[in-house]
Amino acid sequence: MSSAVSTEVSTEGGESTRRRLSSRQAATLAKLTDAALDELREVGFDALTIRHVAARAGVAPATAYTYFSSREHLVTELFWRRLADLPPTPVDRRRKPAVRVSALLSDLALLVADEPELAAACTVAMLSTDPDVRLLRDRIGVGIRRRILDVLVDDSTPEVVSALELVVSGALLHAGTGHLDYSDLPARLHSAADLILGAP
Repeated sequence: MSSAVSTEVSTEGGESTRRRLSSRQAATLAKLTDAALDELREVGFDALTIRHVAARAGVAPATAYTYFSSREHLVTELFWRRLADLPPTPVDRRRKPAVRVSALLSDLALLVADEPELAAACTVAMLSTDPDVRLLRDRIGVGIRRRILDVLVDDSTPEVVSALELVVSGALLHAGTGHLDYSDLPARLHSAADLILGAP
C-alpha cells in the first residue's frame, strides 16, 4: 500500500482491474471470487491455483485467466472488494481526531481478521510484482487514504496522512505474518493514533 499513490486511480467497487464489466461478466467474476474464498479456506494459498478456482466456480480455466492474471491478482482482488464494501466509519466531530482515526484504523486492520487463510494469502499476494496487483495496490492505497481524510476532516497534513497509511500497512503486515495477533490491533492502533495526532 503505497503512500505515494495517485488519487486519479479509479476506486469503483466491483470493477475488474482489467476492464469494465457487463452484468454477465460481473456475475462470472463474483463466481470466481466466491470460489477463491472457498478454495483458500480449504487448501490455503500455497495450493491455490486459478485452474482449481475455475473448476470450483464452474468456469473454464481460459475464461478465468481473462479475469485474473495470477493467483496473487485474484487474492488481491478479494481484499480490494472487502475494502470497497466496508461501510464508512462514522465521523463525530465532537471527538478528537485521534479517537476518530483509531476507529477507522481498527476497521481497516480487522478487515480480514476473522479469515486467517485470506489474511495470510493477502500478505503474500499483495507484495507481487504482477502489474494487475500493482494497480489494485494503488486502488487500495487510494481507498485507505480517502477514508483517513474523511475521518480527519480538516485535522490533517500530508505528513500525518502518510504516517497513518504506514501504520495501517504495517499493522496488516505484522498481523498477516503472525507477528501480532489481530485481537491486539485495536489497542496498538489507538496508541499509534495518539502518538501521531496527540492523545485526546
